[in-house]
Amino acid sequence: MSIQQIHTKEELQQYIGQPGKKLLFKHSTTCPISAKANEEFQAYTQHSDTPAAVVHVIEDRPVSNQIAEDFGIKHESPQIFLLEDSEVRWNTSHWKITQKAIKEAVEQ
Repeated sequence: MSIQQIHTKEELQQYIGQPGKKLLFKHSTTCPISAKANEEFQAYTQHSDTPAAVVHVIEDRPVSNQIAEDFGIKHESPQIFLLEDSEVRWNTSHWKITQKAIKEAVEQ
């Protein structure tokens, strides 16, 4: 499944509004921790049917800030959210973003 890159608040609202489970990953393109988390995220999505999207926090800061506001969860990057029907079911950040952690969260 391909990963959608979200650039606008409109795209974000559209994505969040989709029914069912989906992943949303906040990625900092300048951070080595985020690069590692992104590898884990990509590895997970290659073998998964769960819709997934990424926001580049530096390039698309307004969208990144909107996520923190909408969900009331302090911004961190890298950071990943499991959403189900517009609600956050799980989130984690930094080194805790692993293929295994994502898989466990999605399968709960």
